Amino acid sequence: MTDRKAADKGTGGKKPATGTPARDNVEPLRPKRPCPICGQPSDRKFFPFCSPRCKDVDLNRWLTGHYAVPVVEEDGGTSDDGEGY
Repeated sequence: MTDRKAADKGTGGKKPATGTPARDNVEPLRPKRPCPICGQPSDRKFFPFCSPRCKDVDLNRWLTGHYAVPVVEEDGGTSDDGEGY
């Protein structure tokens, strides 16, 4: 086995990428947003929140009914003109 094949064997035969941008030059796919609960910068691990605490606070607000999705109630399909659906 030649020296080159021995060197390639440890990397799976793939050469390391050259010319890749440094992490500092990479623009994120979405801009950082403040945490909707406390306003601190959001963390990628808990996005869009900054911590597990803020994530749990938001979940508690949904579960206790603090947040609600507006609903428009209909008459149930009857109308005054006699046409039914």
